[in-house]
Amino acid sequence: MNTHKNILFRWFQHWFNYRVLSLILSLTIFSAGLLGWQSQASAILAQGDAVTDPQAILRYSLPIDNDSVRKLQKSLEDISNQLRGKRWKGISRDLTDASFVLTARRDRLLASVPDARKLEAESLIDRLAAGTSELKEIVESKNREATYIKRKELLDLVTDLEELMVVGYPFEVPEEYADLPQLLGRATVELETNKGNLAIVVDGYSAPINGGNFVDLVKRGFYDGLDFNRAEDFYILQAGDPPGEADGFIDPETNEYRAIPMEVLVKGDELPVYGETLEELGRYLDVPAIPFNAYGAVALARPADNPNGGSSQFFFFKFDTEITPPGYNLMDGRYSVFGYLTEGKEVLEELTAGDQIISAKVIEGIENLKEPNSANS
Repeated sequence: MNTHKNILFRWFQHWFNYRVLSLILSLTIFSAGLLGWQSQASAILAQGDAVTDPQAILRYSLPIDNDSVRKLQKSLEDISNQLRGKRWKGISRDLTDASFVLTARRDRLLASVPDARKLEAESLIDRLAAGTSELKEIVESKNREATYIKRKELLDLVTDLEELMVVGYPFEVPEEYADLPQLLGRATVELETNKGNLAIVVDGYSAPINGGNFVDLVKRGFYDGLDFNRAEDFYILQAGDPPGEADGFIDPETNEYRAIPMEVLVKGDELPVYGETLEELGRYLDVPAIPFNAYGAVALARPADNPNGGSSQFFFFKFDTEITPPGYNLMDGRYSVFGYLTEGKEVLEELTAGDQIISAKVIEGIENLKEPNSANS
């Protein structure tokens, strides 16, 4: 679609500028190292320890405040880093830390859970404690595959526990967007394509307007039968361009183009930024709560010259550490991420322009969709 084609050109400009900036800063670090400037310059460069697991990003972006569960989560997530280097002693330390939280800090874990959910939370903690003991035995046998599988099972339980800690919705969506769908929580969408299925977790905690728009269109059947209309093999796959002259969704009730605003929640902020890119606001180094760090990040496509001109078109971002350095991704803050691919990576790798979305459906979380006609109720 013509209004969206400049996305690739603009992104290459940003990527090229980043590479030039990196070179300049590298030379600055080299020449000024003796003067003590290295730490200041290197802080602007890409961060190598960025989280690239979409499930981990989704856990960290939940609106909860419990240091103990975050320590538990971090200990279990670190196992994959240790496992890549076959550092079995490091894994044992991680499991010791996890066990400590599950026993000595059990009360702290439960402190953030509402009374009505405490029995369920206690059951999850018991299962986590038993599973951690089982994983210790697996680690002693140095079975890598079984370690990966058990770690994932435990982290799924951690996700369930953290979700029990979420109480209400963390902020009010601005009144000016009350005529748009809102996703006040999370939803899971399944896309059936001609090459297999994809599962997307849509995060309304970080992008309620962009997420609500997408889930609403899925519910309407808007994407059923549409082709993937744009593909750049190394970084993007786009869909959602309807047949005809319209570039996006035309609301049948108003007969008008539904325009969706730029929406980015920055870590530490209480509300998302609306209407402008972080670049336009001069917030170049601010980190979004749900960034483009993970392969399969899902974001709203838009005209290059209009942050608020997106509608139905969305794209999958194929993360590549060579092209898009983790921790300083030049797409962050310029486009609205509203979810992540959580299943079907091998399918996404095969899809290209001309392939088809056979159907799209919401398989979980539809109750979190707030329709426009009830936005003020």
